Parts: sequence; structure tokens; C-alpha cells
Amino acid sequence: MIPIVLSDSFASQMASVAAKAHSHPMSEGSIRSCFGNLYRSFGIFDGETLCGFAILHQIFEDATLMDICVEPGYQGRGFGKALLNAVIAIAKDRGAEVLLLEVRQSGGTARALYEKLGFETTGVRKGYYKTEVGSEDAILMQLSL
Repeated sequence: MIPIVLSDSFASQMASVAAKAHSHPMSEGSIRSCFGNLYRSFGIFDGETLCGFAILHQIFEDATLMDICVEPGYQGRGFGKALLNAVIAIAKDRGAEVLLLEVRQSGGTARALYEKLGFETTGVRKGYYKTEVGSEDAILMQLSL
């Protein structure tokens, strides 16, 4: 299970995975905008099926994990960890000094993975994420590379 770099031709498949994995997913248009010099997208496959992806944005020494998701039927199998490790490796290789991300306060499984890989909580954005009944805080995290 080795993540590969994705081109924008995978945007519709990425949007489909995001729709299954997130309550408020990025649109296909937003995903399509995440290709170009400042971005790298990685996918992980089961045969021909895209089952997860991650999007990295980097400007000089600052890298940001824009999105990472694994289709629910594939969660718990190490796909998220493999994607995150690929993001970390590429960010380091491209000269990043820090990798930033934000995660829903309710995202306990994701937060546990981030912490296991060395991310530290650096702050909170109150009411950042929309929910069915209002909003939810974003937990800001970073990894020094």
C-alpha cells in the first residue's frame, strides 16, 4: 500500500471519496483547484479503486495538509497513516520546516493518528466547521520537520 501522486484527472474520484468520508466535503471544483506548482495530491488504491487521498499545499518552508480522507469501508487498515507518511516525506523533501493542519474537535481517531506521528496542538478556531446543528471547533496542529 504505497500512495502515488495524483493528477487532476482523479478529481471526480477524489470528490466521491470525500463525499463518503466527510460530512461537509470539498467540492469537485475545490479539489480541482488543488493542483499546480504549490500542491501535491496523493492517492491510495485497492486495485483500481481510489480509496483515499491527501492534498498537500506548500509555500516555501510552510506546508499545510489541506485534506486527507479514506473511504469509510477502508478505514482502520492503515491507509490514512500511509497517506500521512507520504505527505510528511514529500514536505520534508521539498524543504518544509513545518506541516500544519486543522481537524474537527470531534475527529478523535484522526487526532490520535496525528499525535502518534508527532503533531502537537497549537490552537483552536472556534466554530470553524459547520455541522448539521451549528458549528464545531477546529483544532490546529503542527509537526516540526
